[in-house]
Amino acid sequence: MIIRELEMGEKIPYELLLLADPSKKIVEEYVNRGDCFIAECGNQVVGIYVLLPTRPKTVELVNVAVAVEHQGRGIGKFLVLDAINFAKTKGYKTIEIGTGNSSIGQLALYQKCGFRIVGVDFNFFIKHYTEEIFENGIQCRDMIRLSKDL
Repeated sequence: MIIRELEMGEKIPYELLLLADPSKKIVEEYVNRGDCFIAECGNQVVGIYVLLPTRPKTVELVNVAVAVEHQGRGIGKFLVLDAINFAKTKGYKTIEIGTGNSSIGQLALYQKCGFRIVGVDFNFFIKHYTEEIFENGIQCRDMIRLSKDL
């Protein structure tokens, strides 16, 4: 598997990005401002992540997604670790990520990768998304904010 930056003019795999974030409008906003990386096995795109500079020396991992048929194989962790390494090489001092209160697997993954919970944006998904989101039988209401020093 290789991870490479999406080239200018290359088709953006929205079907993957929308697995992690159901709002195409919000995805389009950050994809156009951030750096998009794709993971490929052979000629097939199996994963994606987007890094978005937010403040001096701080970058946010705003989307991490793995194709459904490739989930459960460690690709998500590989993507997160690649994002951390890329951010380090670019001189960032902090990498942040946010996920839903109902995203139990993602919360575990990010903590295993060294992120620490630093806050909660209460009702984030209620305020910014028109449709209700449910995962693991839980309504996604709050954004759990995590951070890692590089």
